[in-house]
Amino acid sequence: MSDAAVSTGPLLRVRNLKKHFSAKLSMFSREKAKVRAVDDVSFEIQPGETLGLVGESGCGKSTTGRAVLRLIEPSSGEVQFQGRDILALDKTSLRNIRKEMQIIFQDPYSSLDPRMTVGATIREVLTVHNVGRTRKERDERVADLLHTVGLSGDHLRRFPHEFSGGQRQRIGIARALAVNPKLIICDEPVSALDVSVQAQVVNLLQDLQAQYGLTYLFIAHDLSVVEHISTRVAVMYLGKIVEVATAKDLYTNPRHPYSEALLSAVPIADPTKKRDRSVIQGDVPSPINPPSGCRFHTRCPLRMPSCAVNHQVLTEVAPGHLVACQVRTGLAGEPDIG
Repeated sequence: MSDAAVSTGPLLRVRNLKKHFSAKLSMFSREKAKVRAVDDVSFEIQPGETLGLVGESGCGKSTTGRAVLRLIEPSSGEVQFQGRDILALDKTSLRNIRKEMQIIFQDPYSSLDPRMTVGATIREVLTVHNVGRTRKERDERVADLLHTVGLSGDHLRRFPHEFSGGQRQRIGIARALAVNPKLIICDEPVSALDVSVQAQVVNLLQDLQAQYGLTYLFIAHDLSVVEHISTRVAVMYLGKIVEVATAKDLYTNPRHPYSEALLSAVPIADPTKKRDRSVIQGDVPSPINPPSGCRFHTRCPLRMPSCAVNHQVLTEVAPGHLVACQVRTGLAGEPDIG
């Protein structure tokens, strides 16, 4: 990972971001409910660092990333990129700034148009953003990008179905790099790949970050991958961030009960060693009707009566280590474990 972070402030600042969807309660009902996919999320990313965003499937990670880029429109909140309010931009201004904010999608199969060659897919990005003056210049740029991600320039005339999953994801990475972005949202970029290929793609992302000074928001549910690539990690549960810390601090000293449970489920490579499991009881509540107070209190072994009432705020328990838990931050009394 790059240490190119500078002291001019965060590259990306997200404040109180919300994304609510409308959904019918049943196919026979006209009544609509509000799905709180992302509900008051705030974080910052410094230039050159990688912020890992982790949590169970359905917690709102991918929706957060897409809302930051306005691929889906946020319900409310503030997103600032290099001090500019992304949510206030018109279509022309947004297209211009998207040259500096790109995304790598989760599925390398559906994210590429099967009717377009690899060269046409990447060249389209250059054409839309007016990079290169002639077709020849753009083809040369495409060939250079393919070499950068470990493919051959000869591949630009092939179609997506002629590549493996790992190769397709490399094509997706090349497409994201085409316009020299500063920020890349990595939306679970290795979850659809074989384990052996995952390591290759993660190492490629790290090499590219060091080479080009990239900044990543790395969304994933595989905690071992996140530990390897992240500078800091934010843990998300049911639309809210419950803990933020450096990767080292989070993996050695998690403070939120949900973070502890997630980390206890990570397999240990040594078969002779065993990890003490912290098993979470119950099911994830519905984002249509989330629990009051702390959203994790219905499954938390440390819950107190006040947890069901009090809104949990991220509180600094150590330098750079924020936790949204009144029990662990010393703002509550004895746990209610009955």
